[in-house]
Amino acid sequence: MLCHLSAFAGVIVPLGSILGPLVVWLIKKNEMPSVDAHGKESLNFQISVLIYLAVSALLVLVVIGFFLMIAIGIAAIVLVIVASIKASNGELYRYPLTIRFIN
Repeated sequence: MLCHLSAFAGVIVPLGSILGPLVVWLIKKNEMPSVDAHGKESLNFQISVLIYLAVSALLVLVVIGFFLMIAIGIAAIVLVIVASIKASNGELYRYPLTIRFIN
C-alpha cells in the first residue's frame, strides 16, 4: 500500500511521485513479493502520468492542454487511492492506460 501512497510525495518534492514508489520498491522488493508487483505497477503508472502531463503541457498552446492536465491530475489522484485500497485488501491493481516500462 505504501508503494501507491508514496506517490503523493510529489505534492511536496519535485518528482516525488516517482521517487517515493521507487524508494519503497527498491528497499522492499526482495523481502516481499507483493511489494515487488505493486512497486512496478505504481512506478509504471507514475512514469506514464508524467509523460501524459508533458504532452498536455505542449497542448496548452492549443488550449485543450489545460483540460487534459486537470483530467489527468484528478484521474491520477483517484486511481492512486483505488490502488491503495486494493493493495490493503491484498489485491493487485492494474492501472488503466499505463505504459509498462518495468516488467
